Amino acid sequence: MNTVIKTGGQLIVEALKANGVKRISCVPGESYLAVLDALHESGIEVLVCRQEGGAAMMADSWGRLTGEPGICMVTRGPGATNASAGLHIAKQDSIPMILFVGQIGRDMKEREAFQEVEYRRAFTEFAKWVGEIDDARRIPEFVTRAFAVATSGRPGPVVLTLPEDMLVDEVEAPEARAYMPVESHPGKSQIAAFEIMLKNAQRPMFILGGTRWSEQAVADFQAFASRFKIPVGCSFRRQMLFDHLHPSYAGDVGIGINPVLAKAVKEADLLVLIGSRMSEMPSSSYTLIDIPYPQQKLVHIFPDPEELGRMYRPDLAICAAPAEFVAALKDLEPPALPLWAERKSALHDAYLKWSTPPEAGPGPVRMGPIMQWIEENVPDNAIFTNGAGNYATWLHRFHRFRKYNTQSAPTSGSMGYGLPAAVAAKQLFPEREVVCFAGDGCFMMHGQEFITAVRYGLPIITVLVNNGIYGTIRMHQEREYPGRVSATDLVNPDFVAYAKAFGGHGELVEKTEEFGPAYERARASGKPSIIEVRLDPEAITPARTLTQIRERA
Repeated sequence: MNTVIKTGGQLIVEALKANGVKRISCVPGESYLAVLDALHESGIEVLVCRQEGGAAMMADSWGRLTGEPGICMVTRGPGATNASAGLHIAKQDSIPMILFVGQIGRDMKEREAFQEVEYRRAFTEFAKWVGEIDDARRIPEFVTRAFAVATSGRPGPVVLTLPEDMLVDEVEAPEARAYMPVESHPGKSQIAAFEIMLKNAQRPMFILGGTRWSEQAVADFQAFASRFKIPVGCSFRRQMLFDHLHPSYAGDVGIGINPVLAKAVKEADLLVLIGSRMSEMPSSSYTLIDIPYPQQKLVHIFPDPEELGRMYRPDLAICAAPAEFVAALKDLEPPALPLWAERKSALHDAYLKWSTPPEAGPGPVRMGPIMQWIEENVPDNAIFTNGAGNYATWLHRFHRFRKYNTQSAPTSGSMGYGLPAAVAAKQLFPEREVVCFAGDGCFMMHGQEFITAVRYGLPIITVLVNNGIYGTIRMHQEREYPGRVSATDLVNPDFVAYAKAFGGHGELVEKTEEFGPAYERARASGKPSIIEVRLDPEAITPARTLTQIRERA
């Protein structure tokens, strides 16, 4: 075995390079100066961020769009706790990510030293594994293990803490090698059992979700759906897994589900979940599928055995990654006249009707025509990002995703995610258009990362829907406590001036017809842009106004 003598900081960077890392996000700190020094001539691109939560969200977005762990580095104490917002997103969304945290010196532990945190206790709920490297000789071991844990089974985040004195130790250690991804495959008998169940069904429904997909797997599954003429839905914020104009697409199984689709899921005699956990949001608060015994016959395909049967007891459980399961479907032959073909067509027609934007709405700005303009003028391969809020309904319901890897959004409903995710997406795919949807409340949570886009010349376009309120909370408030507004009004900056002060491009839209020209100017500017869309707070949802919600409460 080849060994080298290097500092701990150098060994961390060498291990990252050995595992194919090309970029990291960070907020610098004195606790890991030795790593920052080793990065100086490493060839690894470093995105310097303005807050650790944004840096972690960028790493999550990289992991989401590549399937490889996104890498983030932060300092101890408040740096690490700020980053926990991104950790939580990666955990709930099953995204591979590794967070490196600078730590106090080994000889200071258990004294409540400056910014001391015991991360195994603090972050176990947020990560698949939390480790601390006390011996620099074990860095290759720990880092390679981190990559394996982050990507295997149900992917997720890993935290590795780095005592600052360990990072300057000079040691002899083995050269790092790349981790080996672990794949789980379906058995032949399981595929045979699945084929029998499908051919005996009259009302099958497939729901796609989760991670560990690939562009090829998505294309192969669409070919399978075409041959079998099956209805297919995508779970919450996983819409990029199926072409929305494919004749099998039935819609997204998420917040505010189309009632027609919800009825079809409940009435299915065979429900096939591929990669999806069907947690609270996609299951409509656990109402679409009974726990623990579903009314539907259930086939659940998931790459981690601990998730199979955890909530829903399947009739057939297959421990396999989505890509591997889909690959096994290629040889299946469809029935000559599938009994479910007409149902598939009816569900697709219902989706097309549901996803057609409304032309009317309160106030001088109407989001329906704006969404229609976006559909007609933004390329199919554009990447859309968003955080959380009612504004996201316009994107999730009315944008028809056509291609894989065009969506970066948190299933955990974390506000502030859209902007750092867009920065990461544009850095990863500079040739593609990247559009961030944000609300005024959502944007301000990590709006400072707009300067990161400016610094690195990443011309993202942010559509900032400004209604002057925390919209989702106001909606719930008016329903539960009508007329008693408390803590949901916002005072905002001039977002156009904000964009320009940061060195970007700003536009203000106060009438519907102003949006198209504003977007074209933003695109032509070649700068990171903010298009502030002033929306009447009455336009709280596509179907109901705030007044209607209040009056029906």
